[in-house]
Amino acid sequence: MSRHSLVRESSALQTRLEALNTARELAEGVLPGSALQAVLEVLERATSRRSLSAGHTVVGFFGATGSGKSSLFNAVSASSLATAAARRPTTSAPLAGIWGVDGSGPLLDWLGVQERHSLPAVQGLADDSTGLILLDLPDFDSTKVENRELVQRLAGMVDVLVWVLDPQKYADAAVHNDFLRPMASHGSVTLVVLNQLDKLNPDDAALVMESLRGILTRDGLPGVPVMGASALTGDGVATVRGAIKDVVVRREAATRRLSADVSAAAAGLLQVSGTGEARGISDGATKTLAKELAIAANVPVVVDAVARSFKRETARRTGWPLTRWLLRFRPDPLRRLNLGRTDTKAELNRTSLPPAGAPERARTDAAVRNFADDVSEGAPGPWRAAIRSAAREGREQLPDALDQAIATTDLKASRRPLWWGIFNALQWLAFLLALGGLGWLGVLAVLGYFQMPVPEVPRTEGWPWPTLMVAGGVVLGLVLAVAGRVLGGWAARIRARGVARRLNSAVAEVAGQRIVEPVKAGIGKLKSFNAALKAALKS
Repeated sequence: MSRHSLVRESSALQTRLEALNTARELAEGVLPGSALQAVLEVLERATSRRSLSAGHTVVGFFGATGSGKSSLFNAVSASSLATAAARRPTTSAPLAGIWGVDGSGPLLDWLGVQERHSLPAVQGLADDSTGLILLDLPDFDSTKVENRELVQRLAGMVDVLVWVLDPQKYADAAVHNDFLRPMASHGSVTLVVLNQLDKLNPDDAALVMESLRGILTRDGLPGVPVMGASALTGDGVATVRGAIKDVVVRREAATRRLSADVSAAAAGLLQVSGTGEARGISDGATKTLAKELAIAANVPVVVDAVARSFKRETARRTGWPLTRWLLRFRPDPLRRLNLGRTDTKAELNRTSLPPAGAPERARTDAAVRNFADDVSEGAPGPWRAAIRSAAREGREQLPDALDQAIATTDLKASRRPLWWGIFNALQWLAFLLALGGLGWLGVLAVLGYFQMPVPEVPRTEGWPWPTLMVAGGVVLGLVLAVAGRVLGGWAARIRARGVARRLNSAVAEVAGQRIVEPVKAGIGKLKSFNAALKAALKS
C-alpha cells in the first residue's frame, strides 16, 4: 500500500474512533455499563497501539492442544524457537520471533511478551526491513485459566490472527464459538491453517478443507484465506509464509485490525441500543401538553376569578354610591387565591389555589406520560426509556414551578380602565343631583311646616325642579349602574381572555423548561448517537 493510502486509512480510522467515542459518551446512563466499558477498552487499546511502532506487524499463532501450532511456528519461521510437542507438550508463555528489532521493544512490552528472539531472514517471509513479529501463544483450550486468559487478551491485541487447526478438532465448538464466531468482523486480518495434512490422503484432505470453509462461512468468515499445511513434511509452509508476508508488506494490518475492533464495538453498541429514531416533538404535542397542564394547574379557576374580581371592582367603582359600599362585605376572588397583590414581590408570592388532588395529579401524570410516549415513538427501547425518565424527572418539579408561574403572571389587577373614572364621576353627579333635589324639597317642607312663606318652585312641563332632580339623579344612577354592569361584564371577558393567554403562555414556558427541553435533549442525544454510531460502523 502506498504512503498516501496509509495516511488515508489512518485518517479514516481516527475519524471512526472519534465517532465511536462520541457514541459512547452519548450513551452514558442509557446503555448498560458493561457495553460501554467494552467500547472504552477498544478505544484505549487503539490509542495505545497507534502510539507504538507502526513499522511492525504482530502476527499471532493460535491453536488448540495437539494442533501442531508450535511446530508450524517453527516451520514458518525456519527456527526451533518453539519447543516441539515431543519435548514440550504445551506452550505456557508467549514467545516472539522478530525480524527488525529496532522499535519493537515498547510494542512487545505493551503486549506483555517477555521472551523475544531476533531471527535471520527467511526466504518468502521476512528480513530485518520487514518489521514482522511472529508470536507463538499458549493453547486456547489449556486447562490453566491464566493461559486461556492470556490467549483471550492477546487475541484482542495482535494485528493478525493465524488460527492453526488440525483434522481431528477443526470443527471443535470451543474454537468456533469462543473465538472465531465472536471475531467475525476481523476477517480481513484472519488466516486459517489446517495443519497436519500429512495425516490425510488427498481426497480426505480436500473434503476436510471444504468442510472447514463451510463452517467458517457459518461463523461469518466466508472470505477468510484457508490454507492446508504440514509442519512435519513442509507441505504448504511456503504458502503460509507467503500469506503472512503479503499481509505484512502492505503495512495495513494494524489499521485493519483496529478498524475491525471499532466495527465490532460499534456493532455491540448497536445490538444493545437497537435501531430507530424518535418521532420528535411537534407543535401539536407541546400544545396538548400545555393545555392539560394548564387545566391541572387550575388556570381556569384563576381566569374565572379574574373575571369575577373585575366585575366586583367594576360594580364598586361604577355602581350606585348608596349601595356600592355593600360590596366591601364580598371578598375579592383574586385575593382569596392570594393573587393580584402588589404589596409583595411577585417572585416571592405563592398562590392559595387548592392543592393538586388525585384527579389533578393523575391528569398531570397522564399528560406528561402521553407526551413522552408520543414524541419518543420509534426510538429504540433503552433510549425511549431514557426519554420517558427525563420527562418523569421534570414532572416532579412541575407543581411548584406551575404555582410560581401563575403567581408571577401579571393579571392586570391593578389596571383601572378610564371609563371607570367617567362612570364614577357621573354617578356622584347623579347622587349629588338627587341629594340636591331632596335638600330642596326638604327646605320647602320645613318652610311649609312652620307656616312660613314658601317660594314658588320652578317647573318644567308642570314638574317641579326638585322632584325632577331627585328622579333624574336616581334614574341616572340606576342607568349608569346597569350600563356599568353590562360594560363590566364585556370588559371582564376581554380581560379574562388576555389573562388566560398569559397564564397559558406561562404554563407552556414551564412545560418547555421542565418537560419539553429535557425530552428534546434526549431525542437530540439519540439522533447524535445514531449519527456517531453510523460513522463508527462505516468502514
